[in-house]
Amino acid sequence: MEDEGSRGTRRTTAVWAAVTVLGVIAGYVGVLLANARHFYTDDTEAQYVPLWLTVGRHLRDGVFPGLEPERWMAGNYLVEGQASLFNPPQLLVAAIAPSFDNMVVLATVVKLAYSIILALGVFRICLAYRARPPWAAVAGVAFCFSGWLLFLDQASWALGLVGTAWLAHAWASGVRYARGQSGPIPVFVFLYFTITIGYVWPGVEAAVMIVAVAAGEWVYQRKPWPSLRLLLAAGCAGLAGAITYLPSLLSSDATWRVADGAIRNDGFMTVPWSESLNASLPTTLPSFNSWFGLIQPFPIVYIAWFLIPGLAFIDWKAAAKSAREISGIAFFALITLVWTAGPATLGPLRWPARVLPMLALALLVLGCVLLSRHGTFAHWRTRAAVAVGLVALLWVRSVASAPYDRIRVHLVAALVVIVLGAVVALLHAKWGRTAACAALLVTIAPIAYYQVDESFPHPMSWNLPESRSEAKARFPDFDGTTLQLGNSQIFPGDAKNSDGVYTSLVVGFSAEVPGVTYVNGYTPIGNRAFSERTCMFWEGSTCAESFGKIFEIEPATGKPIVDLMKVDRITLMRLVYPDARWQPPPPGWHWVDYPPNDKWIWVLERDGGPISTDNGRIADVGTGVDAVSTAESGYTSTARVSSETGGRVTFARLAWPGYRATLDGRDVEVEALDDIFVSATIPPGTENAALEVTWRPPGMYLGATIFALGLTGIGLLQWWFVRNRRRPEPADTHPTDEPPVPTDAQDTDRAGGESGKVVVRVSS
Repeated sequence: MEDEGSRGTRRTTAVWAAVTVLGVIAGYVGVLLANARHFYTDDTEAQYVPLWLTVGRHLRDGVFPGLEPERWMAGNYLVEGQASLFNPPQLLVAAIAPSFDNMVVLATVVKLAYSIILALGVFRICLAYRARPPWAAVAGVAFCFSGWLLFLDQASWALGLVGTAWLAHAWASGVRYARGQSGPIPVFVFLYFTITIGYVWPGVEAAVMIVAVAAGEWVYQRKPWPSLRLLLAAGCAGLAGAITYLPSLLSSDATWRVADGAIRNDGFMTVPWSESLNASLPTTLPSFNSWFGLIQPFPIVYIAWFLIPGLAFIDWKAAAKSAREISGIAFFALITLVWTAGPATLGPLRWPARVLPMLALALLVLGCVLLSRHGTFAHWRTRAAVAVGLVALLWVRSVASAPYDRIRVHLVAALVVIVLGAVVALLHAKWGRTAACAALLVTIAPIAYYQVDESFPHPMSWNLPESRSEAKARFPDFDGTTLQLGNSQIFPGDAKNSDGVYTSLVVGFSAEVPGVTYVNGYTPIGNRAFSERTCMFWEGSTCAESFGKIFEIEPATGKPIVDLMKVDRITLMRLVYPDARWQPPPPGWHWVDYPPNDKWIWVLERDGGPISTDNGRIADVGTGVDAVSTAESGYTSTARVSSETGGRVTFARLAWPGYRATLDGRDVEVEALDDIFVSATIPPGTENAALEVTWRPPGMYLGATIFALGLTGIGLLQWWFVRNRRRPEPADTHPTDEPPVPTDAQDTDRAGGESGKVVVRVSS
């Protein structure tokens, strides 16, 4: 006789998995009706989508896109990490990205795909803890439209969504592996995908999740080996995924993000635990310090309207018998709850509010598992009164967070929650759990629509052009390499559109959309020396002093920094430099008009035309040195050099850690000229020698070695799993005193039953 457990039949599970997918699609339709650009917001439009285009273009050219020297501090994609160069699904996204003209469509399609993956991952977690498929579907769809995920990770921080999607599947596979229901390879694969997206938060959260699950399984099974093998499988994934972060760690001394181990708490982006009491009121606007001030403009602590009121309908005495089995969920919820409150900075990790999705995930899974397994309507009048009291508490807490003129709005929302709860209860009484869960699913899309519509337009939106072809047609036809001097933080709000500032100004990586080459880019890592010399910030903005800084003379070469960078053109934002056009141009430059784009920029170009392609990336040769470029790639510059007296050759390359130089195969000294430029030393008596300057990311050989160790380790664990699967399974597969959870076909419980009795029909 096959034990279906709480999963029901395979057909029932498949049907509800399909319902989960449809629920996510319906939610996306609701969001898009409220704001068609919602999924193309902030970092998605200024960083991620243009980066996908860049990586995809290189992949289609047959080049591994690790370094793009003309991007300078934003062009080291292996140190940056968020190009996800070791993540197969993200490489697939990048490969298809150049086929899209409309960037909103590209971002929405990719995020929809990952949201479906995420919802199915949550669905699998619930099933792993023996929830019924209808409740697993509710949890999966509801989580995709919880507050932080909807307004930040789905709208802006795309890799937060991606990492959480793979983390959810790693969690489900981890529970199944610890319980002997599947092998270690799924755990390894999903954790590897989580780690190698290059966004450190999901990787760290995944480590915390695995520890919590392992602790929970030890408590549940009362033996250490299942937890130990789960930790070993996770460790193998960590070894394999370390190749993503080694270049960044080993280059940290050259970046802003020095991992100094400092622990600080200035209160920024730390969330008081009391805000969790807002989790079920759709109108809540939480109160904590962020970029938006004290009151947040959208309900980012919202989880699901039914979560807190639903606590009243759990048989807590029966649930206590399941405590050991679901303790891993509780451990994860407790850890993330503590984490969200601070400290604000923990070494290189900052803004603990980013952990809110993990808290929402843990609480939603815990709530839906308990409602599925121990939901009851016994003594329903008392329970209904408690539920109304919980909603009243939600209202009080939300009013306390953001009072002002929202008291009535919150009151209406509280009444709507009560009415919805009553409707779901009546449906359960008449038609059972399936109807009730279907009703819960139906409510998710309209609430998402309301929340997005209320916050329209998204306050973080850059409103960058949607169409690549339209952006290219309106942007100046700039050849060569351009450096923009300006501040995107002061772009006029009413001019942030394809007819306004974006006809001639870029932000982050957005120059990739019209297809022009800019020094400016987006990087949260940054190169400290370059940033200080040029006064360039994380999204490519510059300070007003940058114009003077780039024309400062580098003492060793006697050339301005802008010449050593081999920049062909400088655009100056008129709002920052209103009178620049009427000043004499620097020597070797002249002012050029680009009507009608002159409304926003002044343009300087070189007197003799572009220099970026002259003699490769050789920017300067010392006295008595002859150097002729023979080959160039992103990683390597090759030249023929001669010098009787010796000297140096300086390249238009940022001196990241990892550069080495050889002369006819022999190592020669490489230095960072002015801490910025790669410079190779040429010994006296050199004649027609081959100079090769090559960059290799630090730690790549070490990364490849431990990647192999990770693969070997998971191979051994898989062999051990297969070997032991051939043995007869022990009779006690669920070490608990609780009876098995009935399936959909077996459960006859209805809302009207006061006795709580369940009729179980078992067939072979």
